[in-house]
Amino acid sequence: MRDQTMLTQHSHRTSHLLTGGYRPVSAELTVHDLQTIGQLPTQLNGTLLRIGANPLGPYDPALDHAFAGEAMVHGLRLREGRVEWYRNRWIRTDRVAHALGELPTPGPRYGLSDNVNANLVQHAGRTLALGDGGALPVHLNDELATLARIDFDGTLPAGFAAHPISDPLTGELHAITYDHRQSHLTHLTVDALGRVGRAEPITVKGTPMVHAFSLTDRHAIIYDLPVTFDLRAAAAGSRVPYTWDENHGARLGLLPRDGGDADVLWMEIDPCYVFHAVNAFEQGTQTVIDVIRHERVFDQDPLHPSESTPTLWRWTVDRLSGTVHEQQLDRRVQEFPRIDERYTGSPYRFAFTVGLRPGEGAALAGPALLRHDLSAGRTEVHQLKAGREAGETVFVPRGACAPEGDGWLLTVAHNTATDRGELIVIDTADFTGPPVATVPLPARVPHGFHTHWAPAA
Repeated sequence: MRDQTMLTQHSHRTSHLLTGGYRPVSAELTVHDLQTIGQLPTQLNGTLLRIGANPLGPYDPALDHAFAGEAMVHGLRLREGRVEWYRNRWIRTDRVAHALGELPTPGPRYGLSDNVNANLVQHAGRTLALGDGGALPVHLNDELATLARIDFDGTLPAGFAAHPISDPLTGELHAITYDHRQSHLTHLTVDALGRVGRAEPITVKGTPMVHAFSLTDRHAIIYDLPVTFDLRAAAAGSRVPYTWDENHGARLGLLPRDGGDADVLWMEIDPCYVFHAVNAFEQGTQTVIDVIRHERVFDQDPLHPSESTPTLWRWTVDRLSGTVHEQQLDRRVQEFPRIDERYTGSPYRFAFTVGLRPGEGAALAGPALLRHDLSAGRTEVHQLKAGREAGETVFVPRGACAPEGDGWLLTVAHNTATDRGELIVIDTADFTGPPVATVPLPARVPHGFHTHWAPAA
């Protein structure tokens, strides 16, 4: 049953959020020519970006929502085997601009929040910071400065989404958007020129939080799950007023990519929540969907997604019978899945995740990285050095024609001994071996949400 009060005593559940790697930083930095231990591959020519919530001002994780801190982006510019610079910048949301005494960010406004702290994507030549609940994308320049909020040249009918998916074959950007003021979701496509080409309303019951979705070459897969808008939480002042709703139910919806509301195939599944999908693909009359599955979130603890341990699951949908087979693929506690994105929406072999510490639930970092070989049914573990905890990885292929999963895995870790960040680069040809390069950073990079690789033009 949904708890209608905002709980505040969760120190026993959130102790991992009080440790050094989670503490926000209080200053913006720019540092050039960082030292490298080992050898950075010269093929890595681009910028590694990390985004997350970095509260500007007093913050108490026992009282404040884990997802609500102000957006900060960290960047590392890699070129010719060296790191040219590290910088971190708050995104100039209305709250940040006001706090720093700066002019508001230009561009249209939509919704109650512009806090785009959730994710990053590159599309139509622009780097965009993204948020949940309908926040408009924010355009950043190559040096992480905030340029403007955008609505895709006036073609976006309402808000946008935290986890759009880029189709590697068509160049389109797909998204499932949600907004608690609307009684429907929307399937959006943004064409390669950066304009919305499709905005199809999809009817749902209530107001679910649809943080992520999946995409194949034939379907957009919608997760209609029991975390919904909570009016009482909103009235109590929560900046993320979504909590577990026992009465909502859980279901998957298969929407043909060119279909409408009436074409969605809905199927009931066991109650759970998905923050991050791994990948999905078609296999004859079946659709295979891999996700990181949480048993329950925002229920006993409405401020942190920490009350159950996320693991790797597969849902296999038989489209002829309309049934779903649910299978746990790996029992280890893990989150933040990434793949070789050239295989998005297609049959694939490798998935990379962050191995978390048992008992810490949905922490944002962990002491190990996992590589799942889904074809062979085995998992390899890259154990980080003592005192390191890494966040989400990103995979960079060795070349345009390299085999799947052949390249480098990049992540930013926290070093507890120095209380600073480290860039770690792993060659997937020796996944369990030592990193080929480690770059000590000049500041702490708080454990955040997502990592993005922006190749140089």
